[in-house]
Amino acid sequence: MHDHGDDHAHDHHGGHDHDGHGHHHHHHHHAQTAGAGAQPLSRRALIGSVAALGASAALPGMAWATVPAVAADMAKAVGAWLAALSPALRRKAVLGWSSRRRGDWHYIPRGRPGVTLKEMGAAQTKALWDVLATLLSRRGVQQIEGIIKLERVLGELTDNLEFRDPANYALVVFGNPAGAAPWAWRFEGHHLSVSVMVAPGHGVGVTPAFFGANPAKVPSRHRHAGFRLLGGEEDAVFSLVGSLDGALRAAAVIGERSLGDIVAGPGREDELKRYQGVALARLNEAQTAGVMRILELFTGTLRPELASAAMARVTEAGVGALHFAWAGSPTRGRPHYFRVHGPKTLVEYDNTQDGANHVHSVWIDPEGAFGRDLLKKHYRDAH
Repeated sequence: MHDHGDDHAHDHHGGHDHDGHGHHHHHHHHAQTAGAGAQPLSRRALIGSVAALGASAALPGMAWATVPAVAADMAKAVGAWLAALSPALRRKAVLGWSSRRRGDWHYIPRGRPGVTLKEMGAAQTKALWDVLATLLSRRGVQQIEGIIKLERVLGELTDNLEFRDPANYALVVFGNPAGAAPWAWRFEGHHLSVSVMVAPGHGVGVTPAFFGANPAKVPSRHRHAGFRLLGGEEDAVFSLVGSLDGALRAAAVIGERSLGDIVAGPGREDELKRYQGVALARLNEAQTAGVMRILELFTGTLRPELASAAMARVTEAGVGALHFAWAGSPTRGRPHYFRVHGPKTLVEYDNTQDGANHVHSVWIDPEGAFGRDLLKKHYRDAH
């Protein structure tokens, strides 16, 4: 499956002379410690940080519920963004909680519900980045800025700025952020989708999260030559695959050819039931750490409290239960695909299209996609 949205209808209202967002890194101050997320956590530091979240983190499935401050920060930031909008934009911004659009995420270029960057003025745009800062680490914010930047790069490289529109990224809210009932929000555009569900008193659910990069490495003829948005993820997996010896590599490989795209795409979040590849129980400590490093890169796009909670869910379920699978060539620059899959996490990464210079990646919490596990708790407690 390719980016078949490339021939879909899409909204564009002109105004392609800007990136759709200014430079205001100084607003990303929520819960940031110096250099938060910069260093990979060691296993020991990880277990320490989980313990620091309090005893409730040790109860299976409770990890997300240890972060009530995040829910409050989000409600406040989303409220401030809505207050900054004109009444007409506010009507577009908020859909009903039961809207079927809530589960209708996608990463192709298309029209989207909500309010796009191109419709927002400076104050409204600043308020939007403040919303994102309640979810993301500094690295996560930079990753989203990078995806939006790449959309412009792609437009320049393909001489199609009309279609490749860095201002066609939209924030939409489902339900009422000010109440006690569950509500949700999503920020989305080409090669980007983050779905967030807030169940007041129960926690925050943060997947599916999709990050794509085209070009994965910007070619030399462009002023951003050499920029690799997901370079850290690529480096981590190639160093891991290189360390797998014959038998383990044979166990890990699920296909001689890359799969060509992620499997658990929109509407297929639950498609992957069976674990494939090699169980981490068979890997040595360094190889296991290599897989954990990949998970840390995905969870590390989130602010520290959410990243620790996500990793706590994985370690509670047992690191040995995780599986690592690979398809395609072990040589860089050729089509490849990998997957890390366990009871509480699924990461997929595919680099096949455009001569293996076009990445799709997704992170899903199999039990908690769209906050499903938290909603069960919420409705159980409500009745």
